[in-house]
Amino acid sequence: MAHMSMLLPFVAGPLRGLLETPGVTDVLVNGPDEVWIDRGMGLERASVGFCSAGDVRELAVRLASLGGRRLDDACPLVDARLPDGTRLHAALPPVVDGCAAISLRTVRRGALTLDDLELCGTLAPGLAPVLAGLVAGRASLLITGATGSGKTTLLASLLSLVDPSERIVVIEEAGEVNPTHPHVVRLVERRANVDGAGAVEVSRLVREALRMRPDRIVLGECRGPEVRDVLTALNTGHRGGMATLHANAPADVPARLAALGALAGMDARATDLHAAAAFEAVIHLEKTSAGRRVTEIAILRADEGRRSARLRVRAALHVGADGRTEVGPAWPEIEALLPEAWEGTAALGIAA
Repeated sequence: MAHMSMLLPFVAGPLRGLLETPGVTDVLVNGPDEVWIDRGMGLERASVGFCSAGDVRELAVRLASLGGRRLDDACPLVDARLPDGTRLHAALPPVVDGCAAISLRTVRRGALTLDDLELCGTLAPGLAPVLAGLVAGRASLLITGATGSGKTTLLASLLSLVDPSERIVVIEEAGEVNPTHPHVVRLVERRANVDGAGAVEVSRLVREALRMRPDRIVLGECRGPEVRDVLTALNTGHRGGMATLHANAPADVPARLAALGALAGMDARATDLHAAAAFEAVIHLEKTSAGRRVTEIAILRADEGRRSARLRVRAALHVGADGRTEVGPAWPEIEALLPEAWEGTAALGIAA
């Protein structure tokens, strides 16, 4: 695997320098003279290009082959993981108009520390001890945000805080979570081969993880019917689990979970009750012009009525556009999850 991972820079052609640029998380090719990068501040036009649309297509095919996948007129779409962990998506005409489209997402080799995230502005002052306390207190965490908001980066950073004596089992569609921890077992989904056989879905991997003596079960992303298995797993005594979920705002989390639960055949009430019992806190990130930022820490609770249970998200800490952190109505519930040595908001300069 090590020697295979060295091949990527050599087959990447004009994209090689971009992939090796510190801070670049995404490289996108829309055409011979349309190459874009993302360094956390929004998309930027790159100064590199290709001679022709044919060159773009050839690169897409080479990268797909490197990931062990087929890309041609009979199979014009590919989603693959390259040997170094880079995530590849490519599409060929006529599925995409005019020229092949290539999307590459790089994988960080090591996790950032919470201090690193504070220095780069992802964490407002005072949030790092709160997050560290939630991990130490074995709270089950749901990390939410839009695409590219930094969910996986934060997940890896939080997992790096887990006690080294604990065994972490990470289930992913693509191997992207790389915590700095001595005992991580990664289970990665396998798709069907060209004959339609051999698939191992995320749902099955979650169930298998329960038999692997995990201290913490982690799902790289909730995106389908596997949410039922994750909620079940986190309701069977496996505290301290974590997962990420695409959501535009914390208030959208109940609707997102309900939609995923419906894919698994769960009704809304069952999804709400299971989610409230499975996850204790929500950590939400946003991608802004100033970079990726944690903007809210909230509590998930199911308020039971006479005929139903409605999942609600209640804000505990909110970070404004000016970077000021304010305490919300659910702060006492977050504080109750923190270790006894917690010093309180006064020591952190958080406004009450």
